[in-house]
Amino acid sequence: MLSVRIVCVGKLKESYWRAAVAEYEKRLGALCKLQIIELPEARLPSSPSGGEISAALEKEAALILPKLTGTVFPLCIEGRPGDSPALARLLEQAMRSPGAVSFAIGSSYGLSPQVKAAGAPFSMSPMTFPHQLARVMLCEQLYRGLQILRGAPYHK
Repeated sequence: MLSVRIVCVGKLKESYWRAAVAEYEKRLGALCKLQIIELPEARLPSSPSGGEISAALEKEAALILPKLTGTVFPLCIEGRPGDSPALARLLEQAMRSPGAVSFAIGSSYGLSPQVKAAGAPFSMSPMTFPHQLARVMLCEQLYRGLQILRGAPYHK
């Protein structure tokens, strides 16, 4: 069974985000071994400078990088764009070798260059989304991708 790890910065504070992720965790339970790791967001002032943002991203990278395992896909807008069938193919490849895949979702300021360089950056859309919504979207797309691989009708 494929091991899927989602390493994300920040917690889901709102109940509706938690409920959406919980629904997909339940659905994914039969299809993969899912683990969601929440890491603390670096503290920043209300109007941070570019240097302060870079330093915060590096602090977050120090927490993210040790948690990544298997084939790594940092989620970022400048990553390789992909649709649902493309994600299904990536999951299929990860199932063969090494049998594990990690996705990294950054904070509201994104991911550090170090995290982006740790794998093959992937973009679900050229649009920017809040990191909480990105987590929900990723869970749904993982479910959709695994259903595509099973030939199930969900993905249509």
